Amino acid sequence: MRRAVTVSVTASAVLAGGLFAGQAHAAAPPAPSITAKGGFVMNNGTGSTLYGKAPDTRLSTGSTTKIMTAKVVLSQKNLNLDAKVTIQKAYSDYIVSKNASSARLIVGDKVTVRQLLYGLMLPSGCDAAYALADKFGSGSTRAARVKSFIGKMNGEAKKLGLKNTHFDSFDGISNGKNYSTPRDLTKIASSAMKNSTFRTVVKTKSTKQKVTTKSGGYRYMSWSNTNKLLSTYSGAIGVKTGSGPQAKYCLVFAATRGSKTVIGTVLASSSEANRAADVKKLLDYGFKK
Repeated sequence: MRRAVTVSVTASAVLAGGLFAGQAHAAAPPAPSITAKGGFVMNNGTGSTLYGKAPDTRLSTGSTTKIMTAKVVLSQKNLNLDAKVTIQKAYSDYIVSKNASSARLIVGDKVTVRQLLYGLMLPSGCDAAYALADKFGSGSTRAARVKSFIGKMNGEAKKLGLKNTHFDSFDGISNGKNYSTPRDLTKIASSAMKNSTFRTVVKTKSTKQKVTTKSGGYRYMSWSNTNKLLSTYSGAIGVKTGSGPQAKYCLVFAATRGSKTVIGTVLASSSEANRAADVKKLLDYGFKK
């Protein structure tokens, strides 16, 4: 009788062991295959890596550069988000000459720093980026101020300990030396997301902002976010799209479900559709892991 009981207990243990082994296997989904040249995903709370494909390969970043533009602005001491900046003709001339993405800022309008951040991050306004660089760089000429601002961008990258990131522009329209990696961009975004103003801006799907005109009247500026993930992925909270002839299609992304926030980057996807598919795969994987 005693021996029969022993056999019964052993069989139960084997059965339980098999069940638990099956559960453990189910909890580790296979790593997804993405078309992008580079990808990286991490747990934003712990900083632990969840996925990497060429995570430390230097690639062109396109407008994901503007994450650092915003970070530099928001790291200024005694920052007044309601300070007004007068839009200069140089900003609109720049947009035309570069055929760049625009917030459609109008020369002579007075726009607050906060509004410029929306113009920077939602429609990816290179004019807004120029205005911010001119405002927060130091120097007696616009060229000197812009150079100073880009220096601050590289200074922030150094502070974060990033070895594979360099900026040569305030907006991602590169002069040949604007690059980062999936891992580095994810770290930049993770750091930027600690700022409540940044978080509020990048999760906004669209906004209507009242700005002061040259004559002292006002007009409304309407901006929609280029980041369609906010409307297509449950829990999406940001961060920034990027594209260009060199950069192809890029996205730095973040989403929160329950108590877990997953943050990551894809660089050099071959199309907008492939970028969207890559990001969805990586987020799904990040939440399962």
